[in-house]
Order: sequence, then C-alpha cells, then structure tokens
Amino acid sequence: MGIKPAFLAGHSLGEYSALVAASSLNFVDAVKLVEQRATFMQEAVPQGVGSMAAILGLDVDALINICRQAAENEIVSAVNFNAPGQVVIAGNVAAVNRAIDLAKEAGAKRALPLAVSVPSHCSLMLPAAEKLSAAMSGINFSKPEIAILHNTDVAQHEDSSAIRQALTKQLHTPVRWTETIEALATNGVAKVVECGPAKVLTGLNKRIDKTLELHSLCDERSFNKTLEAFS
Repeated sequence: MGIKPAFLAGHSLGEYSALVAASSLNFVDAVKLVEQRATFMQEAVPQGVGSMAAILGLDVDALINICRQAAENEIVSAVNFNAPGQVVIAGNVAAVNRAIDLAKEAGAKRALPLAVSVPSHCSLMLPAAEKLSAAMSGINFSKPEIAILHNTDVAQHEDSSAIRQALTKQLHTPVRWTETIEALATNGVAKVVECGPAKVLTGLNKRIDKTLELHSLCDERSFNKTLEAFS
C-alpha cells in the first residue's frame, strides 16, 4: 500500500524478523543465525536444568526482590517485562520454583511454569551469547532502512558492530517490551501492527498503552481488517 512503518520492534526472536524487514540482515543469514542461536542456548543449559515462569499481578520491584530471595546461590531473574502486571522469570529450575511459591505468597494472581526448553534472557545464557557473538563476526548488518528499537536497551543502532552487540546482549538480558511500546508512543506512533501467527503482542500492547490503535495480521479476517484501517 506504499505505507512505510516509522519503527520496527521484535519481541525476543522477533528482533531478527525486524532486522530482515528493515533490510539490515539478509534472510538466509538470519535463518542460519536463528538455528545457531537455538543450538547455543540448548548447549548452554541442557533441557531440564533451566526453567521459565509467567508471573501475573505483581509489582515489578516486588518480583525483582522475590527473585533475589529465591536465588539461594542459583540463578533466577525477571527477564521479560511484557506488560504492567505480566513479567516472565527465568533461571535454574529449583530457583524458579522457589520464586513461584514466593510470588503466590505475595499475592500474584497467577504464577505458572512455561513449556520451554531453555531459560532465555538470563545470565545462564552467557556461554551461548559468547558463541553467538563469534558466529556473527562474519555476518554483515547494513544500516536499517527502518528504525528498530532493540530489546536490550530500547535504542536504535545503525552500524554493524552495535547491532551485533545488541543481539549478543539480548540473549542474557531482559526483553524490555513495556518500555519499547511506551517509547513508540512517546515518538508519536499512534498505530501498531503485529505481524505474527497470533495476537499475543496486541494483547500486551493494549495493556501498556490504551490510546494506541492496534492491529494484527494473524489470519485472513484480521489482515483484511488492517488493510481497511490503513486504506
């Protein structure tokens, strides 16, 4: 339709999709990197060693303190700041389970383990980040044709080295999605379109900023509805 987005952002793995959409990363290189990324993550923390859990209805600061209490010489931390009242934690299985129990005691509406094989975005992923950094050394990242807000710092990066650093750091630091959507609104964005197989981010975005006009492209009906809205 000749409409160019003002910004792109991808949640976790979606950051690679954003880079491809912005003509910063070659599609074939992206597929290779995504495969390597998954392998490095699983090698860093074998299945059954790490865990993630969604915590609903708790203040962020309270949850961060709970993670500190639950760690007990292991790793557990808040890693996905998805929306107000929805944060995902990750770390060693036992530490995550302790944090779940403490969160429930503190009044969390829900605290439940997620069906994942690795504890993404926590410090257990540091070995994977080192391998990913080496794998990206030969990959060229062009200056994005559309501004991208990266997960790790909610900032734009234009040179290849800075983009590599952002993707490396993303593996072991939180996804700051709430701040990302807030930054879009601050920069004058009024419409946000989710490109994916579901409406998960659209639901989160609605909780973050109710003034935004939200659309998704998850099926034919929503796709046509979005086209109508932009026509």
